[in-house]
Amino acid sequence: MNPRIRSVRVTGPMLVALEFTDGTVGSVNLSTWIGGRAGVFAPLQDAAFFAQVSVDLEAGTIVWPNGVDLDPDMLYETANGAAVRLSD
Repeated sequence: MNPRIRSVRVTGPMLVALEFTDGTVGSVNLSTWIGGRAGVFAPLQDAAFFAQVSVDLEAGTIVWPNGVDLDPDMLYETANGAAVRLSD
């Protein structure tokens, strides 16, 4: 299990800077994950709604007011330029 997210900051359209519990920081472009998607991801297309992202400290990941959250392991690996594993 990778470190969890400690803080998040929006740095651009669908871009976030993340700080992890191990002290590493990295940026993630979420446009390929959520851009153009329907359903629960549709509100995230709006920049003002996207900017409401916060950290769920219990889950150790980022979350939006409508309950959308993202896998913290995938975020860590993407932020650190590692190959993202789809399964263990």
